[in-house]
Amino acid sequence: MIIPKNYEELAEIVKSDGKHVLFFTAGWCPDCTFIKPKMPELEAEFSDFNFVEVDRDEFMDLAIEWGIMGIPSFITLENGKETGRLVNKLRKTKEEVSEFLKGVEERK
Repeated sequence: MIIPKNYEELAEIVKSDGKHVLFFTAGWCPDCTFIKPKMPELEAEFSDFNFVEVDRDEFMDLAIEWGIMGIPSFITLENGKETGRLVNKLRKTKEEVSEFLKGVEERK
């Protein structure tokens, strides 16, 4: 899991080639804490993606710009372009995130 330290680092990741999953989270979020232990399993299952943990509170301007009000939320990117989003305020299970990522891959 990549954890950017600042906006510049995150911007480089977002613009870079390859497939990325932005995982919007926050330390105080119980639903984020629920899914976080499953993230290594998701990373292993979808190893063609680079997973990026984005603390919504640290990157609030970006969260607002991208419409991330509910967390945990996920946005997929490929070569700097958005390819999918699982964005809402509901708790996510590993199975839900896995199905979302499979759907993103199938649309290719």
